[in-house]
Amino acid sequence: MRPRLRRFLIGVGAACAAAAMALPPGAGAASPVTGVAGVKNLPTIDNYIVREAPAESLEMPLPELPDLKRFSLDAVMAKIDKKPAGHIRYQRLIETQELHEFTGKDGRIIEWASRQSSNPRVIVVDGGYMTPADLARALPPDHFEQTSKGVFVLRMPLIVARGATLHIDDSVREFRMSEERAAFLVNDGKLFITNTAVIGWREKENAPAKFRDGSRFRPFLLSWGGTETYIVGSKVNHLGYDASKSYGVSISQYSPGISKKMNRSHPTGWLIDSEFVDNWYAFYCYEADDIVIARNKYRDNIVYGIDPHDRSSRLIIAENEVTGTKKKHGIITSREVNDSWIFRNRVSGSGLSGIVLDRASIRNVIAENVVYGNSSDGITIYESGDNLLWGNQAVGNDRHGIRVRNSQGLKLYHNSAVSNGLSGIYGHIKDLTGTDRDMRVDPFEAKVSLVVVGGRLTNNKRGPVAIDRPLSLELYKVELLAPTSRDGLRIKGLIGELQPQVLDLLVRQQVPVVIEPAGKAKAEGT
Repeated sequence: MRPRLRRFLIGVGAACAAAAMALPPGAGAASPVTGVAGVKNLPTIDNYIVREAPAESLEMPLPELPDLKRFSLDAVMAKIDKKPAGHIRYQRLIETQELHEFTGKDGRIIEWASRQSSNPRVIVVDGGYMTPADLARALPPDHFEQTSKGVFVLRMPLIVARGATLHIDDSVREFRMSEERAAFLVNDGKLFITNTAVIGWREKENAPAKFRDGSRFRPFLLSWGGTETYIVGSKVNHLGYDASKSYGVSISQYSPGISKKMNRSHPTGWLIDSEFVDNWYAFYCYEADDIVIARNKYRDNIVYGIDPHDRSSRLIIAENEVTGTKKKHGIITSREVNDSWIFRNRVSGSGLSGIVLDRASIRNVIAENVVYGNSSDGITIYESGDNLLWGNQAVGNDRHGIRVRNSQGLKLYHNSAVSNGLSGIYGHIKDLTGTDRDMRVDPFEAKVSLVVVGGRLTNNKRGPVAIDRPLSLELYKVELLAPTSRDGLRIKGLIGELQPQVLDLLVRQQVPVVIEPAGKAKAEGT
């Protein structure tokens, strides 16, 4: 019987390297293969070479991360202009420009109208600055009421018009939006929520509108193109359902036709030092710029925690704690969310992956995050090249620590993947023909290329790394430790086919390893 010690981590040291080099040339190599089903012209194993690369070509520092100190309550308060005073007016819901995108064929306007006893209308804040106390003085209790000190109930849709400001301030203990009366808040000007709570509310139960069914209306908050939204030191809970732009907390450009007609810039805002609980989406944005999401707690939200979407740029998502996202991912960027920073977040207990970059999200820095105990991968990169992953820790996730699909030019520096259910790092290609994946390249040209420098790949159940048919793969100073098993270190995928040569350079000689198709190396003159 093997000693018990063999069931613990087996380091890749001199013994491993020596064992690898003792193999005769070509030992352990599989028969030539044609690659992924349906993907044409992939190199076979016989067409790859392993070579040394100059170490200086792989040296790089971590780019300077944004300073979060300037995003504070004081900085938000300095943005508020309390003059002139605003006023209230009513407008028919169907004639409200800010709600044009809700009056189509999906039937929502009929549902909302059924909850008003007269021709459906909305409350509009216009002309300047107002607070909930101002609203209570101007409106009848049937529409807006202070039910006890600091507790206000909104019983109609409320619009903040262009040029107006609504400030839900610290004199408000709770700003409740009635589910029964189809109340919601749409910002087309400036919205400030500071040191308070905004809550979806069930008046019949005198209780929060906790999630029951995604198809059932719940109050929501939406800011349109050209707006500014600031949420600081507040709770925003029990909002949103499965209907476009009604997800919970959303910051979105208008649709192209309306946006062009209205000449609205991309919306922006800060969400800082706050808590978001039990929302359909805790955050969603579309064509938004320079959004800051920092130092928040996202807990038990339904579909996504943080979900920036189409053509949003220069976002900062930092130092958030995202736990217990029920259906999908803790943090995801999708469809050209570019030039952004995702750093020092802790993401755990997600229904799928912890952090995802998806659908041509490029030039992003993903740094110093801790992703653990998620039901799929720790970090997932789908069809999104030219990103930097630096100093992240992926621990105890059900599938891969870091997964890369159909993505080129990725740099993975000093990341750790420990005790994940499959591989530490897994790279693969997939033919997406016939799917809804709107890749910007021919799916038959999908490739993976990675630079992996530093970090630890430890005790992952299917081994430290598995990469199939990359355009190129560079490895340097990576600590490879095997899972607890009798097999010792087994590298999967292409690297496994070339394991003796890889371990000789990487472990014994301690030099950078490049694995690439022979034709590519020849074309570059190496």
